[in-house]
Amino acid sequence: MIDRYTNPEMAALFTDDARYRIWLDIERYALEGMVAAGQAPAEALKAYNDKAAFEVERVLAIEAEVKHDVIAFLTNVAEHVGPLSRYVHRGMTSSDVVDTCLAVQMRRAGLLIQKNIETLLSTLKARAEEFRHTPCIGRSHGIHAEPTTFGVKLAGWYAEMRRHHARLASAIEDISVGKLSGAVGTYAGINPSVEELVMKNLDLRPETVATQVVQRDRHAHFMATLAGIAGSIERFSVEIRHLQRTEVREVMEGFTAGQKGSSAMPHKRNPILTENLCGLARLVRSYAQACFENVALWHERDISHSSVERVAVPDACIALDFMLRRFNGVVKNLVVSPERMMENLELTRGTVFSGHLLLALVDKGISREDAYQLVQQHALAAWEGGATLQERVQGDPVVSKALSDEEISEVFSLKRHLREVDRILTRALV
Repeated sequence: MIDRYTNPEMAALFTDDARYRIWLDIERYALEGMVAAGQAPAEALKAYNDKAAFEVERVLAIEAEVKHDVIAFLTNVAEHVGPLSRYVHRGMTSSDVVDTCLAVQMRRAGLLIQKNIETLLSTLKARAEEFRHTPCIGRSHGIHAEPTTFGVKLAGWYAEMRRHHARLASAIEDISVGKLSGAVGTYAGINPSVEELVMKNLDLRPETVATQVVQRDRHAHFMATLAGIAGSIERFSVEIRHLQRTEVREVMEGFTAGQKGSSAMPHKRNPILTENLCGLARLVRSYAQACFENVALWHERDISHSSVERVAVPDACIALDFMLRRFNGVVKNLVVSPERMMENLELTRGTVFSGHLLLALVDKGISREDAYQLVQQHALAAWEGGATLQERVQGDPVVSKALSDEEISEVFSLKRHLREVDRILTRALV
């Protein structure tokens, strides 16, 4: 899915040239290890270091004939190195190179994604602080529930992304594993010290127990982590889309000079960025699902996982990289309307304080059942119009007997309702 929106640094990790360069390094480090282990002469390493090279077009041309990517690559390298190339790839199998290379690519992609999360965390933290005490209505089932602040909402997003940052660090660690242990992982034709040297040079670890491949539960974990991050971005984006609806209008995506919203309706300002992010989240999830299907290979390996990973891994990494950068821009440029938030909060005529009124009456000795029925009756009537909930209960003899005017005013105090906001944000924005 490489296009004009793709981060060149991320896309570069998955090009043919980048893959072959990693393969070239793997074979170089392996040859160094073989020389150290007495499995290859020093002159073979010198010839490799002096002459080893490849041409992408040549590799692809050979592959078209031999129908094997690693053999095609080794053939092209041998054309440069000469007779001593017979020591290259000694005792190794193709998956030693391919799986180790994929681990390098996924690790590097994960680290780029991690940087994007850190940038987003900084933006979310700043905007959460900006709107720390900006009241808005909290909703459950899409219906007004109780007051909160927009800062609390953003702090929740920040806390969620911090969890993803930790999960991604774990997934990167889990995927940073390669293998150079031969056809079924038993080191039958290669010294384990060769594998140790290669992995050290590539910032990887040897697979604990390899078969012909690195086990695919690791890849599934990594991809599931990407899907989880995408899912959270989708959740945040859905919230922004809801809050931008005409009837709500509490926030809006930034709208640049000259931007057009609709070819037919000039007044439109559509939440196109967050809609786009919701769509991309579906793709990343589907790639994760495909990689879970790769876990159950036949015996020591089959090749059913390979075609999936050639598409799923680059596309998921590129897509999530884009999603994080785009969502960071959405948050940074988000237009927030505190006035509209207050209008919406007051829309239901004080009924959003019904829960606190219920508690206040129970605390005065009224049974919960009786208190609930009393408050609900007044709340539903207030919702329909006329007097507010506070005005209604002040005229109710049961309520006025139980609560003083001062106590009733305290029940309907927004400041009192949000008195713990600072505690929440202090805990979240660490």
